[in-house]
Amino acid sequence: MRSKIVIIGSGFAGVWSAFAAQRLINLNNKEKDIEVLVIAPDQSLTHRPRLYEPNPSMMKQPLEPLFTCAGIGFFQGTVEKIDTDSQTVYVKSPSGDESDVGYDRLILAAGSAVARPKSVTGLEEYAFDIDSIAAATKLESHINSLESLPVSKARNTVIVCGGGFTGIEIAAELPNMLKHIENPHIVLVESAPEVGPELGKGPRPTILKALESLGVELKLSASVTSVDSGGVNLSSGERIGAMTVIWTAGVRATSLTQQIPGKKDALCRLYVDQDLRVPGCPHVFASGDAAHAATDTKGNVTMPSCQHAVVLGRFSGHKAAADLLGEPTLPYSQPGYGTCLDLGPWGAMLANGWDREVTVTGHLAKQVKRYVNQKVIILPETATEALDAADPASYDSENRLKRVLGVLGWTLRNWISNNSTKLG
Repeated sequence: MRSKIVIIGSGFAGVWSAFAAQRLINLNNKEKDIEVLVIAPDQSLTHRPRLYEPNPSMMKQPLEPLFTCAGIGFFQGTVEKIDTDSQTVYVKSPSGDESDVGYDRLILAAGSAVARPKSVTGLEEYAFDIDSIAAATKLESHINSLESLPVSKARNTVIVCGGGFTGIEIAAELPNMLKHIENPHIVLVESAPEVGPELGKGPRPTILKALESLGVELKLSASVTSVDSGGVNLSSGERIGAMTVIWTAGVRATSLTQQIPGKKDALCRLYVDQDLRVPGCPHVFASGDAAHAATDTKGNVTMPSCQHAVVLGRFSGHKAAADLLGEPTLPYSQPGYGTCLDLGPWGAMLANGWDREVTVTGHLAKQVKRYVNQKVIILPETATEALDAADPASYDSENRLKRVLGVLGWTLRNWISNNSTKLG
């Protein structure tokens, strides 16, 4: 009987785990001995970092052609239970049928979801989010329908709850989304004293400049206590009328992490060692947004981000396969870190390192952001290319950064050429 590597999740970490595992199996000519199986509700990769953009329904790539050509199996369904003692996962199909799948190695890469605290009354009923294609499409349809409603201040007001990375990006994009509304009013609510608290001090002046230019009003040191059909109530006692409320206040790892013994962090992510293995569970690896992993020896840890997920996936898949093959594993390391924040019509911001030193802003940074979203995170066109790209040893963060900066250089040269008369 073939050994089986089961991967839960078809996001960036899950997909790259599958290709990395299959690549190492192929290199050792063990295709007949080890099977790679991905379990997920949908056989497509959602480009989640792009769901704030127009046409969110298009932000996905089909996986079936690539998986079939690569020899990777797929089981459509939702994992409801993990039994680490019997090494079994229990799956419910879209039709409601239940199955159990045994594993020799398990990679939990089921991602994260926006946190919707039950303490906020009306949140489930009245707030939108952009956490999935379905949710982002629902928000887009709602915004497009506003023009048909009677004119009022509440109709023209959109409240974004949460001034972190996602909240800033959607708030900055809303002027584009609301072009059909005269005098739109965008309010960004953040419970911390400063916008973008997790981004640190470095980017803040740029973020504030962009938001001010876009006419986004900030409500800081205030949290949303309740949401209803007519607006929100804040902890400050203030009431803001609005027909559109978007919730972006934090994420939590998949609830499946609670079914695996081991220490979790504040985001419910599993602590893992350098092999991305869950201590105390020798057959279980965690990856992507489900993993709390050290990126370097300086105390930095992974963020719930595509930037880390695509690398974590390559390492976790390789390690799970290497473990079964008796091959040496590669310790996970990703010291390079960059921030690329979209700021809507104003442009974007690039920052380097964990202290987020701002390097480029405005139009030029926007071109790099578009390149990252439209090229860098997109899967290769063929299975052969995907398998080759899944080698964790060849995925160098610094070379990746140089590639992006090369595009920036090209953009800068073109910009100077196109504006030479204005500059002269």
